[in-house]
Formats: sequence, structure tokens, C-alpha cells
Amino acid sequence: MKAARWQHFLHREKQLLLMWLLGALVGMEFLENGMFVFASSHILGGIGVAPREFAQVQAAYAVGSMLMIAMQQWLSRHFGYRHYLLVALLLYALGDLASANANNLAELTTARLVQGLGGGAFFISTRVLIPLLFSPQMRPKAVRVYMLSIFSVGAVGPVLSAWLVDHWGWRWVFWVVLPVAVLIAAAVRWLLPRHLGRSSTPVKFSVAPVLLFVLAIGCVQWSFSEAKYELFDSPERLVIVILIGVLLLGLFGIHQWKHDEPLLHLRDLTHPGFLVGIALYALYYFIVNFSNYLFPQFAEQGLKIPLMTTGWLNSFSALISLLVAIGYIKVAGKLTHKRALMMAGCIAMAGAAFWLSQVPPDAPITALYGALVIKGFFGVLMVLPVAALTFRALEAKHFAKGYQSKNIMRQMMASFASAVAAVALQDSRFIQHSNLIERISPSNPTAMSWLASMQAHFEQLGYSATQAHTAALAELDAIVDHQALFMACQSLYQWLAAVAAVAAVVVMAQRHLR
Repeated sequence: MKAARWQHFLHREKQLLLMWLLGALVGMEFLENGMFVFASSHILGGIGVAPREFAQVQAAYAVGSMLMIAMQQWLSRHFGYRHYLLVALLLYALGDLASANANNLAELTTARLVQGLGGGAFFISTRVLIPLLFSPQMRPKAVRVYMLSIFSVGAVGPVLSAWLVDHWGWRWVFWVVLPVAVLIAAAVRWLLPRHLGRSSTPVKFSVAPVLLFVLAIGCVQWSFSEAKYELFDSPERLVIVILIGVLLLGLFGIHQWKHDEPLLHLRDLTHPGFLVGIALYALYYFIVNFSNYLFPQFAEQGLKIPLMTTGWLNSFSALISLLVAIGYIKVAGKLTHKRALMMAGCIAMAGAAFWLSQVPPDAPITALYGALVIKGFFGVLMVLPVAALTFRALEAKHFAKGYQSKNIMRQMMASFASAVAAVALQDSRFIQHSNLIERISPSNPTAMSWLASMQAHFEQLGYSATQAHTAALAELDAIVDHQALFMACQSLYQWLAAVAAVAAVVVMAQRHLR
């Protein structure tokens, strides 16, 4: 009798450890990606490239991740989840190590590609493992631990990233993840059953669809990252690459539809409710990734808020999301009108973006609190109801297939949103800078008066007339550049508010997820 109770105790404890292991796996990727996006300007500045090159680096991670996600079912069925995840962790750690030692754009891009190959396995595999590892009675608790892990690292990531960059340098954004990956690998080796997920029949591999998929997403991601340069320099080449990418994606889709052992099981994912859910997921991932890129630029460079304070502000908003998520999980079963919640989340994001677009350049930090609180509601009220309703439209046996497609879309939208944000910010900044420069001319008495007073100030400090004039012009250029960035951020926040409002209308108009 005592032996039976002891075995029951050990089984229960192992189940709890497995829950936290799955949360740690997905949490590690979310944490590192969140830190990378937050510190992107410092990381790219550290290797001497412009912020808009962020699009290329993000595209590399997305390509690697989408390739691993597409091959997930093949690889997990052939090797089993334990070996599959151990190899993925090795790739992720190698990519992280290479990122920490990168000295130029090519090295960082290659490193993030390798890291994406590893990281692509975590989100989809951990979520698919929940029904494989836990009984129906234990699954709700496992899902709660899983979701809270994701929202918790969202609260930790920005302030940790800021602290690391401020105290030890940008390379520690990558170094800090390595010991975590090693510990998780040990836990995977110890806790996951050896043959879990492994197929008893040989898995049929085919190189052709993998190559077709890589070429297709490669063309699409290249067009995302290079649009800024190619749109005006070689628009015909950009159009050709986009058309080739779309054509290859179409051929890949046709191949997968007809294939007996497809990478993506498209024939099983045609339910209207699922398709609408994927579209709402796409809207959510675009908005949240655009916002995650924009806020650090706006706060640190536009409002001149110190890096650590910017990190705390970002984490404050994520903490609000965590608290709202905890509350939502407790009452989710009693909420019957989830469409209204999704609309409320989109409206909250629109309100937060509009609020930030109206903040004056000399506003105190307290002026941001209201917007950050409102923004914190968006992630929970939008994505958790969508997650609950989207996969309800699928049969249980098709859950893994649906989650695979959803995660490919997630990576594509994350890359697309980051690319749009980086390129749009640089483009808008250039336009605002040009407009401001046009207004500074000898016919503008205010500008000439300020320039004369600044020149006189430098002359009092011992500068010659020529040196003082040059220094005054440099001061003026710095002010104009700062003002251009601030105005560009506010312009993009107005645009983001409009996108979130459109998302609310889309949620209201659709009839499949209620």
C-alpha cells in the first residue's frame, strides 16, 4: 500500500516537473526573442549597422524557424520527441553562441538562422506534447502553466534585456540564455520518455517539398527585408522576387494538398472557423510585433528615457498582461461572449497607440502609464479567446497539424511586422527630417535667432567664430534629428491605432468565432 502511494507521489511530481519543463522550453524562446527585439538598436549598433538591417536578421530567424516547424511532424515521428528536442536545443545553443560572438551583419544573420532552426521546434512541440503527456484531468492545469510561462517571461524580458545591455553589453542578451538551454536539455533527457512520438512505421522523407518550401519562404522573407532598398532602386526585381515567392508557395500548397505524406496537412485544415481564427491570429501577431519594436525606439530615443527605465516601462505593461491573464484563466469557463472580449482587446490597443501618438516630447514618464496599462489588456483579451476558439473547430486528431500551420504563420507575421516597423520608422524619420530642414532657412527668424544665440554661447566658451558656428549647426542638426525620430514614432503610432481599429471591425464582422 505504501509502495503504491509512493509511486503515485512520484508520478504526480514528475507530471508537475513536465509541466514546468514545457513552460521553460517555450519561455526560453519567448524570453530571448523579446530581449533581442527590445535591444535591437544596441545589438545592431554594436556590430556597426543601421537599425533597418534588423529586418534581414529577423527574416533569417523566421526562415530557420519556419523550416523546422514545417518538418516537425516528420522529424518527431522519425526520432521521437526526446531526441528531436535535444537536437533542436543543440542548434539553438550553437546559434545563440554564434550570435553572442557576431562582429558583422553576415555573422549575426547566419547565427540567427541557425538559432531559428532550433527555436522553431519549441513552441509547436511543447504545445503538442500537452495532450500526449497528460491525462484529460491534468491538461487544463498543464495549459495554465504553459500560458502563464509565456506571459511571465514577457514581463521579465524587457527589464532583463535593459539591465544586461546597460551593465554588461549587448552580447549578454545571448550569453545569458546558454546556461538555461543546457539545464533544459538535461531536463528533456531525464523527463521525456525515450520513444514518445516516434512512429512504429518508417517515415517517408522527400527532399523536393522541403527545397520548394525553403525557396518559397526565402523569396518572401527576402522581399520583406529588402523592400526599403529595392522599391526605388530596382522595383522590377522586387516585383519578380515577390511573384516567384507567391508562385512557389502556390506550387508548394498544391503539392502538399495532393501528397500522401505532406509537410503541412492542408486538406485537414479547411474548416471556416479554423481559417478565420488563423486570420485573427495573423492580425494579432502583426500588431503586437510592430508595437514591440516601436516602443523601445519611441521611449529611449524619442522621449530620451534611460534604457533601464524603458525596460521597466515595457515590463510594467507585460506585468499587466500577466495579471489580466491570471484573471482570465480563472473565469474563462464562465465567459460566453468571447467575440466581445476580442473586440475590447483591439479597441484597447487602438486607444493605447493613439494615446502614445499624442504624448508631447517633454512629457514625464507618468504620462505613459495609462497607455501601457491599456496596452497590457490587448494580448490577453485578443489572443486567448482566439486560441480557445480556433482549435475548437478542428477534430482532436488534427490539433497538431493545425498548430503547425499556425506557428508558421506566426513566424512569418513576426518577421513581416518587424520589417515593416523598422523600414517604416526609418522612412518616416527621413521624411520628417527633410520637412524640418526645409523650415530652417534664413527666412525663418526663430531658427536664425536660436542659431545666433547658440553660436554666441559657444563663443563665450572660447570657441572661434567659425568653430562656434559649426558647433551651433551640429547642435541644431542633433535637435532636428531627434525631433524627426519623435515625430516619426508618433506618426507610426497613429497608423498602428488605425490598424488595431480595423482589427476590431474585422472581429465584429466575422461570424465563426464567438
